[in-house]
Amino acid sequence: MNTSVANTYNRKKLNFTHGSGIYLFSDENKKYIDLAAGIAVNLLGHSNKKLINALHKQSKKLWHVSNLYKIEEQEQLATKLTNLSFASKVFFCNSGAEAVECSIKAARRYQFLKGKREKKNIITFTGSFHGRTLGTIAASNNANHLEGFGLPLEGFINIERDNIDKLLGALDENTAAILIEPIQGEGGINVFDTDFLKKVETIARKKDILLILDEVQSGMGRTGKLFAHELFNIKPDIMSLAKGLGGGFPVGACLMKDSVANAMNPGTHGSTFGGNPLAMAVGNCVTDIVSDPIFLADVEKKANLFHKNLTEIASEYPSVISKIKGLGLMIGIKCKIENSILSNELYDNGILTVNAGDNVIRILPPLNISIPEINKVSQIIKKSVQNIDKKNAKK
Repeated sequence: MNTSVANTYNRKKLNFTHGSGIYLFSDENKKYIDLAAGIAVNLLGHSNKKLINALHKQSKKLWHVSNLYKIEEQEQLATKLTNLSFASKVFFCNSGAEAVECSIKAARRYQFLKGKREKKNIITFTGSFHGRTLGTIAASNNANHLEGFGLPLEGFINIERDNIDKLLGALDENTAAILIEPIQGEGGINVFDTDFLKKVETIARKKDILLILDEVQSGMGRTGKLFAHELFNIKPDIMSLAKGLGGGFPVGACLMKDSVANAMNPGTHGSTFGGNPLAMAVGNCVTDIVSDPIFLADVEKKANLFHKNLTEIASEYPSVISKIKGLGLMIGIKCKIENSILSNELYDNGILTVNAGDNVIRILPPLNISIPEINKVSQIIKKSVQNIDKKNAKK
């Protein structure tokens, strides 16, 4: 293992040389099914020809010019995203954490310019994950992520999710915004209650509190809707996107209503690489593909099959799996055993997954996974669960 790389990840001793579709290939000539997709990033699989062509074409024209100048590809993607959403303006950056950071700043700046200088508190929820910057770890309020980094950035109030009484008790004249992942990814594929989200939206509108949705993991078609909040019939004031937006190329975006975007005038925020022509070319290509209603209907169809298959496995082996969580192709397997036991068994059988909180294994395949591939994967998962069940029976 190379000791020159910072030791901030518990990496497997596994090196991939190339990928194709849902498959990754190691330098030991082993083939793996990638159900992690770079943690919901490789939205259209590995080595997607359309994305390669978009990047290759742009790479021969222009890589970087900075945001001191007009960037045509950026304007094209911003127009697409605003036409497809609640938003009027888009700020481009490089990652989910940056997109959420911009959301936080925009919400506070909006209240500041209305003369409400003390209105800066943002309510967040247990189980959330919003990134690794000092601002976003303070928002998430995960003790493990905060440890050793000094006093957390002030102004975040973390409360129990889906508890309207707790929310009402936390609101006061200094509340600027409410920040929610409609489906918590890192926290364990926790889907917020629809009734709760609708009440949050109503309260926010009445009290001039901004509703920020973190759709870094749940956005861009992963749930069968372009944005997960469409499933709950709510609309935010600000939304963060990243991960799948670039299909593997680093790109993030903060989408804002006009009233919020108007508060972010020149000099209030920026990004050297954000919205560069390469990232925008790929983002445009991804958006064109996943926003197609036929594509989204296909995602929904495949998700229903995957949920059905996994639910059947869970009911057959309740000693291993307690339930299947999530929406669309953002799926969580909540384990009765330690989740690492099942994820390691899946790994031994050639399937890559990613663990989450609440003793959950995340299943986040490329959205263009085929029905035969879903059935194949389901059989391997069933075999893996059977193996664990047999081992437990012998104890």
